[in-house]
Amino acid sequence: MMKVKKTNALRILDSKHINYEIREYEYDENHLSGEHIIEQVDLDAEQIYKTLVLKSHNDYLVCCIPVLEEIDLKKLAKQSGHKSVEMIHMKDLLSVTGYIRGGCSPIGMKKLFPTYFQEDMILLDKVAVSGGKRGLQVILDPNDLIAVVNGEYVDVIRK
Repeated sequence: MMKVKKTNALRILDSKHINYEIREYEYDENHLSGEHIIEQVDLDAEQIYKTLVLKSHNDYLVCCIPVLEEIDLKKLAKQSGHKSVEMIHMKDLLSVTGYIRGGCSPIGMKKLFPTYFQEDMILLDKVAVSGGKRGLQVILDPNDLIAVVNGEYVDVIRK
């Protein structure tokens, strides 16, 4: 097996002795969609989570939801104690998180932002999130994921 260059996310998991698997996949600059990842990573769609970075006034927050779902901004605002939240501009993603679009992991951002996970994740035995670069998914126990980013379970997807 080819040795993967450790990303910040993987280094943090290693430092906390958290077990994980990695899956590399081919990514395409023009197709950074969830469907594309599902086709290549051997997991069900509800086990693969995308990382969204949002802003409320001068606060940033992170939300991870199943890759094919849509976030309900009003629900997230309410759950996180904000009046309103909005997605950050793509151009700000790297400077805020240290990650680029399609490779943004909830683990190992420049700062530990309040991080929320769709509550259905608690029912799964393993989930995948970005490993910190495009083409890399890290698969781990949801409880370990929540613990490593000090996250909370909330209901934030559009129903």
